[in-house]
Amino acid sequence: MDYKEFFANFEYLSSSPGIGGRIKSLPEDFVVKEVIPKSIFKGNQCLIYLMKKQNWETMAAIKEIAKRVGIDYRKIGFAGTKDRHAVTYQYISICSENLEILKEIIASLNIRDISLKFVGYGRPLKLGMLIGNHFQITIRDLKNPERALEETRKILKELKLKGGFPNYFGYQRFGERRVINHEVGKLLLKGDFEGAALKFLGEYTGDMTGDEARKDFLKTGDVEKALEEFPNFLRYERAMLYKYRETKNWKKAFAVLPRPIVRIFIHSYQSYLFNKVLSRRIEEGLPFNEALPGDIVCQVKKGLPIRSKTFKVTEGSLRFVNERIKRGEAMVTGPIFGFASRLADGPMGKIERGILNGEGINLDEFKMKRLSILAEPGGRRELLIKPRGFKYKEFEKGLVFRFFLPKGVYATSVMREIMKDY
Repeated sequence: MDYKEFFANFEYLSSSPGIGGRIKSLPEDFVVKEVIPKSIFKGNQCLIYLMKKQNWETMAAIKEIAKRVGIDYRKIGFAGTKDRHAVTYQYISICSENLEILKEIIASLNIRDISLKFVGYGRPLKLGMLIGNHFQITIRDLKNPERALEETRKILKELKLKGGFPNYFGYQRFGERRVINHEVGKLLLKGDFEGAALKFLGEYTGDMTGDEARKDFLKTGDVEKALEEFPNFLRYERAMLYKYRETKNWKKAFAVLPRPIVRIFIHSYQSYLFNKVLSRRIEEGLPFNEALPGDIVCQVKKGLPIRSKTFKVTEGSLRFVNERIKRGEAMVTGPIFGFASRLADGPMGKIERGILNGEGINLDEFKMKRLSILAEPGGRRELLIKPRGFKYKEFEKGLVFRFFLPKGVYATSVMREIMKDY
């Protein structure tokens, strides 16, 4: 199953036909510029650079810079991961005992498709230390170029009445080609380590390097043969196979993976459940730009949702809350399920509990005692995306869109609603 088949399970919020087309035909069709807080520049422990890159995943770029400079890659911090198939601008911090010597070395670096611009001194950057991102996205090969502008206006008008775009987690969260991360995550939560291993190691699409080896392993379960056939670049898979050969235990085999990799599987499953809840609210025709009794809303400050500040709507507070939503000071939320999740009541609560029951998941399983890694308490996430500075225009080969999104929100989910091609 590819990401288009996967996303066919999730409803669109608008009913108007999409404009079709393709994004990321060229790296410059998807431009991302990061925005970080000014507080990052308080301090002088690190050099802060604006890194421009394309054809590089963020972690691969960091490791290449570290190798060229001669430092441990863990001394380079970043606030967010960025797409490989794009032109991205993101901030990195490079820390050392002698910053001035390091600055001179970096000034002489010459790495293909990576450039570094020194912007100041500051403190170490860590994942999540960003406000959001500016996007410039080009759509080419439109379904009906003559009517694309008119159809876009129609979609945006409908979405404005409904309060915004649906805030789905984007396909990047689940695996663009092998859409399995959420399935592996669920199997790990349930303690089915053998099932999770077979899914991670054996699932194949038929058009990726290593697929024949995966297919053979899925059929035979022969670990020795898999170690002979799995390509060397599948280093996580090979590490698991070696560990299983040594221990005959799939749980121990998963333990050789870096913890952030294992957590990606869990987060992917949480994201899948959120998307299901959001889609079900659309299916049932419940409003997004106003709250219902039992809904949980989050506070919004300067256009940015504060997901840690939530409150449950009652009959008595309904009018007050909906006035705040109209003023852009609050938004209705959905659950990121975890062991301490606060579930909604009313119609939304029925949806949330129905999704959990349908999946056969108990919230206590997010304590992850079977995995022996940090537990997931859960939280809430706004149901709508409200892009700031949203603009679009025609050019000879398609449409160009520009907008800003807060961190953790996917531009591909905005484009999906306009394109309706997956």
